[in-house]
Amino acid sequence: MMTSAEEAYCQGGIIAYPTEAVFGLGCDPDNLQAIEKLLSIKKRSPEKGLILLAANYSQLLPYIDDSKIPQDKRYSILSRWPDGITQLVPKNIQTNKLLTGCFSTIAVRLTSQPDVVALCNRLNKPIVSTSANLSGEQPARTWQEVEQKLSDEIDFIIKGNTLGYTQPSKIIDALTGEIIRV
Repeated sequence: MMTSAEEAYCQGGIIAYPTEAVFGLGCDPDNLQAIEKLLSIKKRSPEKGLILLAANYSQLLPYIDDSKIPQDKRYSILSRWPDGITQLVPKNIQTNKLLTGCFSTIAVRLTSQPDVVALCNRLNKPIVSTSANLSGEQPARTWQEVEQKLSDEIDFIIKGNTLGYTQPSKIIDALTGEIIRV
């Protein structure tokens, strides 16, 4: 295990951290090898894409095509945050396909979970986010569960608490409001 979440992030490691309802696994969204390692640990298809979790909207701007978001929709998007709602927004054409999967959108969320906010603000970047579990299994809800199931596979665990939500984030299409996952 590395000595800090920042060290793990900057060196291409995989971090486990609390989100709103469950623990997430994440890495630097600009590190292709780290994303590949994350997908391998989860046994997750790259076609599905991943979520970016951030402390503020500006951290997401390099990955989205903000010019395709009408002004009235931007207000709606921002008013849904923080917490609990992941939104599909138009992706920047430079955004890596491992983040977006086979989609023309990218899944993004702002959080108020203090450990994640602090990490994203120290790095001034978002973190990749996917639930801390193997595909098809129940996501871990505590750092102890993560440590028990995945400690051999990951590089750092932020030993904090989730925000206590009972369900993982709802996923909606930011422009149409269509609910993709309740």
